Amino acid sequence: MRVVDILTEELIVVQLRSTTKTEVLRELACHLAAHYPEEIEAEQLTAVLLDRERLGTTAIGEGIAIPHGKLPRLKRVVAAFGRSPNGIDCHSLDGLLTKLFFLLVAPEDSAGVHLKALARVSRLLKDKTFRERLLQSESRAELYRVICEEDAKL
Repeated sequence: MRVVDILTEELIVVQLRSTTKTEVLRELACHLAAHYPEEIEAEQLTAVLLDRERLGTTAIGEGIAIPHGKLPRLKRVVAAFGRSPNGIDCHSLDGLLTKLFFLLVAPEDSAGVHLKALARVSRLLKDKTFRERLLQSESRAELYRVICEEDAKL
């Protein structure tokens, strides 16, 4: 699975307005729901994401969070990407502020595909140079191009 299979340019939020973890999850859920209105209800997705966060933070460190969850009506894995240049306290494993958010949502019965998507995104975001390019990109188109270029390398 490639990231470009689950993320489109329209699903990138260049500058998140949110200032808390809960707000970020809601903002990204609303953004995703607006593009998949038949399959995703924003409040339901927000609740799923908050439930997952209660199990343990998805802010994995180095300014990265990969919030994720599953929904019953969803037909395939989808993603949204958001950036907070100033960073948000998401109780990250390393204590740093989180600046890059990669939201993954999978169908309820798709354990294997869900894990493959998580693994792919994690591999991409391990590269410090890639993370820096994401933080420096100035537009949605540039962010998407950077993600596509990195995705093609793996």
